[in-house]
Amino acid sequence: MFQQINIVEIFSTFLVMFAIIDITGSIPIFVSMREQGKAIKPLQATSVALLLFVAFYFVGDGLLRLFSIDSASFAVAGALVLFILALEMVLGREIIKNDGPTSGASVVPVAFPLIAGPGAITALISLRAEYATVNILIGLLLNIVLDYFVIRFLDKIANKLGADIIYVLRKFFGVILLAMSVKLFAGGIAEVFGGVIGQ
Repeated sequence: MFQQINIVEIFSTFLVMFAIIDITGSIPIFVSMREQGKAIKPLQATSVALLLFVAFYFVGDGLLRLFSIDSASFAVAGALVLFILALEMVLGREIIKNDGPTSGASVVPVAFPLIAGPGAITALISLRAEYATVNILIGLLLNIVLDYFVIRFLDKIANKLGADIIYVLRKFFGVILLAMSVKLFAGGIAEVFGGVIGQ
């Protein structure tokens, strides 16, 4: 297990998940919730999000086998979703509508869908085609820890960053996510067509 640990894979996973979860971009939403009197419990929100990620990560593989879908094909589909999410971040347009429930705070909508949203879950499962599980889980855990501290020190961070910096960070990681989605798509397509040619 420890022999599979790869810093590059961990860092890449961290960047992908950070870009999609976009915890800095959610700061204005969290601040708005606080102003509306909705309490956000950092530990509860991040713990639930982590459980959702891990559950979908391992159960997702069983679902793929159930529908006879290989990981490369799922990676291609996931890459397309990531590409759309990245476009949302860069262009500032909502392409994938969020029609989920809005009641509550720590669990809904903070844990789901703001942290462990459909896009982030899809990305996590899609990364299985590229990286070792241990590296993906470490990268995920680092993101969850970061999410905890952002929510825990929300007011201080919002005041120090300011709206302009948060806006720039959102665009910057949107471009990174675009590049990573293209790489994931290319790798998945190559594996899918390689398997077809091999047969």
